[in-house]
Amino acid sequence: MALPVPGQGTHPLGDRKRRVLISSTSSDSHTWNLVFLQILLEEMGHDVINIGACVPDEFLIAECRRTGPDMVVLSSVNGHGFLDGTRVISRLRREPDLAHLPVVIGGKLGTRGEGDSFGEQLMAAGFDAVFEDTKGIGAFREYLATAGRAVELEATA
Repeated sequence: MALPVPGQGTHPLGDRKRRVLISSTSSDSHTWNLVFLQILLEEMGHDVINIGACVPDEFLIAECRRTGPDMVVLSSVNGHGFLDGTRVISRLRREPDLAHLPVVIGGKLGTRGEGDSFGEQLMAAGFDAVFEDTKGIGAFREYLATAGRAVELEATA
């Protein structure tokens, strides 16, 4: 049995349905956000692999290899998303088989309050998209829809 290839799910390229792996960052024990994301993604027609909260970097990497997701979504509620996210994306991008896997992060990314903005730094670190908690869920929904169209356009080009 061949293992799935990360970033290349089993769904036909023309199909916008994706296999999405969701998790919190390693220091974040919150789970309600993961349940919300799972329901949202499933309602949008995606298959979801929810690996839970407080996931060590090594486990996230192993699950990406084992499940072959089309995208990884990391969620932070405790405010350590920037610190944990910077570390884990660096680890993922150093893995040749995971280097091009789309990975996004969102939620409360810092602890300083309303002035926190880490989007540019997290994008420079290697994330494909960053969703600050102050922007709401609309931007994430739009990203999923746009990313789906981009995959379809690349497949037909």
